[in-house]
Amino acid sequence: MPSNQPPELARFIRPGDGIVLGQACAEPQTLSTALVTQRARFSGASVFLGVNYAGIIRPEHADHLKLSSYCGAGHNRALADAGVLDIHPHPYSRLASLIRERKIPCDVALVQVSPPNRRGEYSMGLGVDYLLPALQCARAVIAEVNDRIPWTHTEKLFHKEDFALLVEASYEPAAPPPMRTGEAELAIARHAAEFIPEDATLEFGLGILPDALCAALRARKSLKVHSGTIGDGVAELMKSGVVASVDCAMLIGTRKLFDYARENPAIQLRSTEYTHDPRVLGSLPRFVAINSAVEVDLTGQVNAEMAKGSYLGAVGGALDFIRAAAFSPGGVSLLVLPAARIVETLSGPVSTPRSEAGVIVTERGAADLRGCTLAERKRRMLSISRI
Repeated sequence: MPSNQPPELARFIRPGDGIVLGQACAEPQTLSTALVTQRARFSGASVFLGVNYAGIIRPEHADHLKLSSYCGAGHNRALADAGVLDIHPHPYSRLASLIRERKIPCDVALVQVSPPNRRGEYSMGLGVDYLLPALQCARAVIAEVNDRIPWTHTEKLFHKEDFALLVEASYEPAAPPPMRTGEAELAIARHAAEFIPEDATLEFGLGILPDALCAALRARKSLKVHSGTIGDGVAELMKSGVVASVDCAMLIGTRKLFDYARENPAIQLRSTEYTHDPRVLGSLPRFVAINSAVEVDLTGQVNAEMAKGSYLGAVGGALDFIRAAAFSPGGVSLLVLPAARIVETLSGPVSTPRSEAGVIVTERGAADLRGCTLAERKRRMLSISRI
């Protein structure tokens, strides 16, 4: 039954258990707080984190918890810098199968859900991603029912008997840090928009540039979105009739996005086993993958993971979408980033090899690397860089 009392997680979590926690705006903050407060009672448990905007889990909590993640986004960077976050350097498309194979153990899943609809069905609200396979594998699923979370059309709906415990809560979702669009971002968006045809299906990575690009697409028609995440910019395109439908795994944005997504059948939230499935991606014509990076070198090698020795990014889903765009009839992969991030030599790992390079876009223009030799790539990259 629902409870307003602090949840006694030790009733469900055993020492050494694997825990998968909802991420980004879908993090169940009441449960995260209980997890770190009660951690000594299940010492040795491992916690798999995603994007960490709430900052509830901090380095000192590694005294009893083993922390891991696929990314260094948000407050995870501080965990990584403190040496207490173990990184899974896997593509986002592999996380679901790693959970099913128990390479990422999930004995207990901690998730956030919306209040139920009239039929008593709980929606996963803001994120399905790899949580759906986690819920299917977990011995116990503990859900936080947050009345600020919209009921959305998620791949699977739940009833109260599907949960070992329901905890009631009321607070705004954890939010990404605010970012301001400047002249450089607007220029990047204008250059990138030139490569996006009518009737395209778009994928957006994280960050400020996807929303800036959305603003540059308001004259397009009949766009669709198939993406790991969407933000406020996609909601604005849907309101104006530019985007007709969305398949995605997570919503990351503000109240503007969440309110628009509420009970909106045009926005379907699905597992990454669908959104990142190469067979699904391979069926999308005019598929345009839009991603950013920490840096890219003059041959088209991409580092999306580390900057100045800190792990702040991820392997993520970029490579899955980039390859799909390269094979899609009329499709293209766009890597959007400031000119200052073009470097002669990468300072971190190669997240995307140069063999997958598409079009690199900065505020100084676009370098189409498709079909180019190394010498021609260097010439084109220098023309849009600050080197």
